[in-house]
Amino acid sequence: MTMKTYVVGGAVRDALLGLPVQDHDHVVVGATPEQMVAAGFRPVGKDFPVFLHPKTQEEYALARTERKTAPGYHGFVFHTSPDVTLEDDLVRRDLTINAMAQGDDGVVVDPYGGRRDLEARLFRHVSEAFAEDPVRILRVARFAARFAEFRVAGETNALMRGMVAAGEADALVPERVWQEVARGLMERRPSRMFAVLRDCGALARIMPELDALWGRPHPREADSGVRAMRVIDHAAGRGLALAVRFAALVRDVEAIDGLCRRLKVPNDCRDLALMTAREHGTIDGAIGGAGAMSAADLVALFARCDAYRKPERFADMLLAAEAATCGEDYPQRPWLLGALDAARGVNAGEVAARCGADKAGIPEAVLAARVEAVEYWMRQAPGPAA
Repeated sequence: MTMKTYVVGGAVRDALLGLPVQDHDHVVVGATPEQMVAAGFRPVGKDFPVFLHPKTQEEYALARTERKTAPGYHGFVFHTSPDVTLEDDLVRRDLTINAMAQGDDGVVVDPYGGRRDLEARLFRHVSEAFAEDPVRILRVARFAARFAEFRVAGETNALMRGMVAAGEADALVPERVWQEVARGLMERRPSRMFAVLRDCGALARIMPELDALWGRPHPREADSGVRAMRVIDHAAGRGLALAVRFAALVRDVEAIDGLCRRLKVPNDCRDLALMTAREHGTIDGAIGGAGAMSAADLVALFARCDAYRKPERFADMLLAAEAATCGEDYPQRPWLLGALDAARGVNAGEVAARCGADKAGIPEAVLAARVEAVEYWMRQAPGPAA
């Protein structure tokens, strides 16, 4: 059999959709590992033969089949040989829109109706083998966040429901769940990801703290789940960072703590979310009315949030709090940033030097200087609290 190479998967899909193509994945048909090495390719695959092109460094995988041998997404045995066809390789892929290939001649090979489903804006599984890999539930949900106008085919949703009922979602490794969810949070419409996960029952299994929001009243909305989806889409529309989006999504300290422990959420996302949940009530009422914060209150807030050492994280917390308003005017953010600048303008070294031998009095003197600086700033600053 003659060795042939094809571009496969997302590169073909995105080109047909008229979208920029970021990465190229290649499948090689009719070749052995020895032939690939002889042609200058460098082997890098652990579970199955994958090679780097000697010039482009793009990945080339030998066409393969796979067989389910154990629960979860690690439980597969792969088989490669020169007689594995392109169609054999494509049929193991998740969705028809990802199961197309393009040869060197530019002809698109589409044995499973990917083009048809692209035109219909439909996510449809290629074969029943979809049910063997629970990560595919997460991938479909993530694709829904990216391609918001697509919907999941009824038979595919039924298959995913069956997988959840069979406990396949429970076999997912926490780090992989977070990896896929984090990628979905950074897409254009993250709410679509959660809608797909809820619809097949997976959200209750992998993120029960978030699933529990639906059915709860919200001060500004009939339903807390609906509100959370508005918030996360608003945060995405503003192009906010991952940690800020995550902090805007969940506002309950206990829920965040449980979620982060189970999914092993990175520290930066966890810490910002916990701080935002703990302080959002305080900062929402920071200015105006009877609950307005005094200079001493502000200085205490900055200390609790470690804002003197980590002003960027404090600013991100304010972005998350602002995003939770879904675009309402939020004067608290510029007000608090201005007050923080005033407090951080105090030179603690100079204050300490003025204390002389009284080392024990330094912390109190620095605190007093910061309060005084913020009070002065508040008298000068324009805005609701001036």
